[in-house]
Amino acid sequence: MTAVIAGMAGLALALSGCLYAQIPPMAPDTGRSLAPQTDGVEASLLPYYGQALAWSDCGGVGFDCTTVTAPRDYADPSAGDLQLAVIRHRATSGEPRGSLLTNPGGPGVSGVDTVRDSVSLVADETLTASYDVIGFDPRGVGQSSAVTCYDASGMDAFLYDIPPGKRGSDERNAALEKRQADFAQACEAGSDGILPYISTENAARDMDLLRAVLGDAKLSYLGFSYGSLLGATYAGLFPERVGRMVLDGGIDPSLPGSASGIAQAVGFENALRSFMADCLTRSDCPFAGSVDDAMSDLTALLERVDVRPLTNGDGRILGADTLVTAVLAALYSDQSWPYLRIALTDAQNGDASVAFQLADFYNGRENGQYPSNTLQALRAYNCVDYPDEADTDDEALEAELEREAPVVAPYWVGPDPCAAWPAPPTGTRAEITAPGSPPIVVLGTTGDPATPYTEAQALAEQLSQGVLVTYVGEGHLAYNKGNACVNGAVDDYLVDGTVPEAGLRCE
Repeated sequence: MTAVIAGMAGLALALSGCLYAQIPPMAPDTGRSLAPQTDGVEASLLPYYGQALAWSDCGGVGFDCTTVTAPRDYADPSAGDLQLAVIRHRATSGEPRGSLLTNPGGPGVSGVDTVRDSVSLVADETLTASYDVIGFDPRGVGQSSAVTCYDASGMDAFLYDIPPGKRGSDERNAALEKRQADFAQACEAGSDGILPYISTENAARDMDLLRAVLGDAKLSYLGFSYGSLLGATYAGLFPERVGRMVLDGGIDPSLPGSASGIAQAVGFENALRSFMADCLTRSDCPFAGSVDDAMSDLTALLERVDVRPLTNGDGRILGADTLVTAVLAALYSDQSWPYLRIALTDAQNGDASVAFQLADFYNGRENGQYPSNTLQALRAYNCVDYPDEADTDDEALEAELEREAPVVAPYWVGPDPCAAWPAPPTGTRAEITAPGSPPIVVLGTTGDPATPYTEAQALAEQLSQGVLVTYVGEGHLAYNKGNACVNGAVDDYLVDGTVPEAGLRCE
């Protein structure tokens, strides 16, 4: 079966806030110790919610780390445990309001690495002064109990090898189906039985566990991209436990996978047109004429590389799929557009090196290695979260895709990557309303390719207390991108509880 692929997942998440009634003294070695919050917890989960945390220094001054034990299956805690890696950046003021959980997106991006290596990406100085900023690796990710599939050479082959046969032919589709099945089998063999439990709902329940063991009566949360879906899922499960929550790069939880895939393809197509409009004003642009002319020339370049791939200096072969990955990677931020101009110019001249740099950045490849398991965890989450769409009219979807996103369409479809996944899908796609929650702020960027603005609008409208803040601009996400209006709205809400005015637009 052919499926519209859900595209390149973005990076986003959100947090909600709460105040501590009393701040116990700092312990000299382990940081603040607060009593776990166990009110309203089922008896079978009390051993998890009541656990005491042992913090240790990590990552430099102001950082400490711990590990939290969670049940694999919240419905059946006897099914075994898994581990969640957590990092804390202690409030620089020394008087934190509480913990601010963050998630950088994916699904599959390490929150521990993000906070340790660049806490300023997820929280500005106002937030780091006011809160203990918490990064965590969701189940299946990074230093938590992780999805493990291939080593570096296996990932190289999986991501970059060009399958035999013409695009769309039975020969190529058969090769791709085998590649997906082999990958799924390797993930099952290497992941210690956790694949059925790697889902956004379980990850949201883990966040409630983290809230409790950190000593917070309510969850303060700041999530980005996929993190917005994780935060919204939490709000749907525990609306009464939401404190102050901000969801940047809102995702519509009601869209089925096929519709989400098309929306994302259209988002990238539109971002590509914005890039071309800018490119054509630059002296180093490899294209000329109108935007439509430039898009046609890019289509011709992709078709040429598809037939005659380019050889990189390290021996790897650049096919059209990898070149598309490079293009999409650069569209996440207009700050990357100069690199995209170079990559496309070089590709026209037979040089694949910069295109590989961009594709490697997206795929998490560094010096021939894959330090994170982001793409492996992403597959695990998506295959369990999204219900099977066996009765979908593939031909109609592909026709819509070709009509709405003609440049990226040929590289957006292929055999269903979840058809051979060993864990069945358990997720649902439905609106999340979270009745009874406090206001939940949703950020949407008008030119966001990865989490299209229309989805942020839909999420804010679905939430019973959703408040939409619009950033008029290009690229993925809005917070901490240099816009004082956006940062002010987020900081004022998370720190002081000031709800942004209805319909706020930041330019």
